[in-house]
Amino acid sequence: MSQGNPPIVDPELLGRLAGLSYRVGRRVEGTLTGRHRSPYHGASVEFAQHREYAPGDEIRYVDWKTYARSDRYYVKQFEDETNLRVFLVVDTSGSMGFGMDGGETKLNYASRLAAAIAWLFIRQGDAVGLLPVGDSVGTYVPPRARPEHFWRLVNTLEGLEPSGTTQLSDALEYIAELPARRSLVIVLSDCFEFEGRFVSLARQLQRRAHHVSVLHVLDRAELEFPFRELTVFEEMESEDRLQVDPRAMREEYLAEFGAWCESLRQTLREGRVDYSRMATDQPLESCVRDLLVRGAR
Repeated sequence: MSQGNPPIVDPELLGRLAGLSYRVGRRVEGTLTGRHRSPYHGASVEFAQHREYAPGDEIRYVDWKTYARSDRYYVKQFEDETNLRVFLVVDTSGSMGFGMDGGETKLNYASRLAAAIAWLFIRQGDAVGLLPVGDSVGTYVPPRARPEHFWRLVNTLEGLEPSGTTQLSDALEYIAELPARRSLVIVLSDCFEFEGRFVSLARQLQRRAHHVSVLHVLDRAELEFPFRELTVFEEMESEDRLQVDPRAMREEYLAEFGAWCESLRQTLREGRVDYSRMATDQPLESCVRDLLVRGAR
């Protein structure tokens, strides 16, 4: 791993995200109490528990007796308010180990972004799980909503190492075989091994009311190809090497790489999969906010 990798958890970032929340437009199923409406009504409207007030909550649900005792605002939650299940799929292929000039690797950036997303969802009462995927699906961490579960996710993210190829479709197949509950699947990957079967599986999940979102993580050098001198390029998943004059190929590379990114975006869009591209020098906060905006749509 690159020596330029910052820690997975940034307390200052989590503090800046404290006032944000993710609300889906559709109804979701679940058993924990979060911020999303359940599709079930009637006998399940009994009081369940309290949670701290957040901007946007209805004032009529504030428990004033609790406020009088604690001087803090809490709202009542009912059984028909239920959590969203979130699966974070993190690509651990060899190409995710790239970081220009010893800078942060794509895998570390994706892990930091995954941790920030996990903290945001767990904080609002949603259950978050983790599914690393390389040549095969790695150690699965089932979704939980307890605050201490966040640190289990962080420990797993800290232990990820880039190697081999990746099979993103295997992760969607794995999730599809889990007990049927509606969920949000967030894939963090450089998408270099992307295959059409991924979209087919995403469509299957959509038909079961799941939602899939792809966060396309790339290094700035992959986007801009800043090389000027004779350079040796190494295939990180096979260790093949090739020495080339980058000035002679820069224009063609940028054209082909840009066309590939656009084709990927269009393919995912046709499959009703959310897509967002980001570089590893982009502030994580802007990436999280973009995810929230797209979720609100």
